[in-house]
Amino acid sequence: MNQPEILQLAKNALSIEIAELENLKKRLDTQFLKAVETINSAQGKLIVVGIGKSAHVGNKIVATLNSTGTPSQFLHASEAIHGDLGVIQKTDVVLCISNSGNSPEIVKLLPFLKEYSAAFIAMTGNLKSKLAQTADVVLDTSVEKEACPIKLAPTSSTTVQMALGDALAVCLMELSGFKENDFARFHPGGSLGKNLTAKVEQFLSAQKPEVSEKANIREIIISISGSSHGITVVTENEIIIGVITDGDLRRMLMSDQDVSSIMAKDIMSRKPKSIDKNALAKEAMAVLKDNNIGQLIVTDSGKYFGIIDIHRLLDEGIN
Repeated sequence: MNQPEILQLAKNALSIEIAELENLKKRLDTQFLKAVETINSAQGKLIVVGIGKSAHVGNKIVATLNSTGTPSQFLHASEAIHGDLGVIQKTDVVLCISNSGNSPEIVKLLPFLKEYSAAFIAMTGNLKSKLAQTADVVLDTSVEKEACPIKLAPTSSTTVQMALGDALAVCLMELSGFKENDFARFHPGGSLGKNLTAKVEQFLSAQKPEVSEKANIREIIISISGSSHGITVVTENEIIIGVITDGDLRRMLMSDQDVSSIMAKDIMSRKPKSIDKNALAKEAMAVLKDNNIGQLIVTDSGKYFGIIDIHRLLDEGIN
């Protein structure tokens, strides 16, 4: 098989799955609405049951729901019949995923899933299956064909299951009023959590270069050279009155003026960009990018507190 043929095969697979997703969208009806309402009003958690490829889909759906405000737990069908059924409480809603709806492990569980839960939802591609006949609510995930060349491997069917799980999560988020701050509480690690919750103070440089407005050239050079930022902040009683960069120094030294009597106040840039230490780090990044600068002065109640560097924020995944 040559490269164009391989690309065409991939495009065909995607086209088939896209078509099946379009069919799924057209089928959404009152059963979907009932499923959303049932899960949203549950006093307990959502238990997602599956086996085989549907188990992998179920795990992903559970992960998405947990991270978006709907407490969920996955229960593998083969483990359920050997003691794990105990995880289901009478206040819980069960969502059972099975394309055929007639898998032996699933069929064996049906009476117990129905009895032990507050409500039983099926996600299946076979509306005549034993699973569909047992459930209180049935979500139709049938497909006309799988995307694999031999039309057997779960491809379109698992894509449809996954997408419907996402649709449930999105609707439940909206109904519960789940917002950015809520999302941040469940994602404290990694760049997602940092972008939503991290404060400027967490990324302060250990260096805090500072001179008075009457500092001479030697003092200014020592202050700038003593840090890695290429700037020093001019203060008076901890109040920021200006900033001097290594670029300011170079321009001054290349001029014809006598540098022996120059003080910080003569070459500083007034009203430098700053941000409060309690602001979000992503807000600091926005100021840095909008003004095309590498460092930002950090304040605490209007007083000089430190410096935050764009490279540190980038390294931490702040964008």
